[in-house]
Amino acid sequence: MRAFAPTSVVAPPFRPRANPYRSTLARASASWADRHGLTADPQRAARLRRANAAELAARVAPDADVVRVQLLSDLITWLFALDDRCDEDGLGTDPGRVAPVISQLMRTLDGPGATPPTDLGDRSPLALTLADLCHRVRRLGRPGVLLRFTASLHQYLFALLWEAGNRQQGRVPAVAEYIQMRRHAGAVLPSFALTDLAESGLPHSRHRVDPTLARLNTVAADLVCWCNDLFSYGKEHGQDPHNLATVIAHETGHGPAAALATAAERFNDGLALFLRLQAEVLTDAPPSVARLVATRRNWIRGTYDWSVNSSRYQ
Repeated sequence: MRAFAPTSVVAPPFRPRANPYRSTLARASASWADRHGLTADPQRAARLRRANAAELAARVAPDADVVRVQLLSDLITWLFALDDRCDEDGLGTDPGRVAPVISQLMRTLDGPGATPPTDLGDRSPLALTLADLCHRVRRLGRPGVLLRFTASLHQYLFALLWEAGNRQQGRVPAVAEYIQMRRHAGAVLPSFALTDLAESGLPHSRHRVDPTLARLNTVAADLVCWCNDLFSYGKEHGQDPHNLATVIAHETGHGPAAALATAAERFNDGLALFLRLQAEVLTDAPPSVARLVATRRNWIRGTYDWSVNSSRYQ
């Protein structure tokens, strides 16, 4: 089913780009994961190498300086590590097992980043690496980004618990419910926060609460998640209910091919909506808003290009 996505999904009409430091990012993120114990298990190490978080970070933040895009690359590495623990190692099949992990991670976020990870004592590698990320964000001196980053990670962790409950109960969520929760389970919003930080020139909060810009941000998050769903369907089909095509099939009674076609159509319609919202937002927009919109374009295009070439979904 993997071959279905590239032929059915409209390629985002934005120029593909990549940060020139991608090789440096890959080496540094691998070293960071090793140093903090995320790759102590050989299987987990191999999965992280295949995921190639640095390649995705390089594609979505092509103009960022190496220090700030490294922070984004390390975040994506951490997200892949936790996602694999939930999906591949079975942690996410039982709320009772995943809840203590989430509790420790939330305790880390409640810091937020005030205590260096070296002073946190005996915590899990996932908690220590999360503490390191928060501490590094804090040191960059943008408290608004730190608060947005930690708040969206709280939402992400709650969504992981929601997914675990669904798996335990054998429950396939309704399409509308899935779309709402997928934005958080996909961890796109904390990734957006660090991408904005990496690209600098952040817009004032009064611009961020503009309804049209807020909707554009949500549509961009949905497109990133749905693109992921379409490319990963072949791997996930029959194993996990958390895929756009799967929930469409369950709700409509359609077979896999028809459900995939409907999911692709939803992506294509969402892309057309993004283009309309972009045109509206960029009318007389200040440079900071234009930069934010550019980061969302980069995320949509970068996710598509990374997904086409990624071995993570094979």
